[in-house]
Amino acid sequence: MLSPMSNHRSFRTARRAVLPMLVLLASSFVVTGCGIQSIPQAVNALDAAAAEVTNQYKRRADLIPNLVSTVKGYASHEQETLTAVTEARAKATAMRIDPSNASSEQIQQFQAAQGGLSQALGRLMVVAERYPDLKADRNFRELQAQLEGTENRITVARQRHIEAIRQFNDLVTVPPTSFTNSLFYHHDKRPQWSLDPAEQKAVEQAPEVTF
Repeated sequence: MLSPMSNHRSFRTARRAVLPMLVLLASSFVVTGCGIQSIPQAVNALDAAAAEVTNQYKRRADLIPNLVSTVKGYASHEQETLTAVTEARAKATAMRIDPSNASSEQIQQFQAAQGGLSQALGRLMVVAERYPDLKADRNFRELQAQLEGTENRITVARQRHIEAIRQFNDLVTVPPTSFTNSLFYHHDKRPQWSLDPAEQKAVEQAPEVTF
């Protein structure tokens, strides 16, 4: 039979063996709950949301050449408006950025170009209202419907991206997850999208445009 002293030594030995395991488990739990998983997940969500924004803008740009061509068939003398749309599209498509890694200035420039295209499209649709034959054209109606759907998808994609940025920025700047970011990831806060004056004007005028 072991003496009380032997039992005490055995207990201390067992405790010393178990204690590091408990510390490791506790540390793992704390770290897991402090952003070790949620921060990479937020990065993935942010990248996906950014890709969706650019995809929807590209979809809109791809519709415009056929739209301009169709309008020109009925209203070729509206050259100023048609040229404005073409030039705005060229400017918007020339702005190639990665929204998930872009600076605040780059995002503002990208937004300004897209907002300019929104305004030009709005003016084109107002012009189309003057031509009943154009409005009755099947191809034009289909393009209108596709453009309307794309504008809605752009709005949704932008909102999702804004929310993804907000969640990511909270994780990397608000304790306790910000401590994990400082220790392991070193992510900087991402610049947020905003509605620039050109886009705001396009939104305010949207109800006047018939799609």
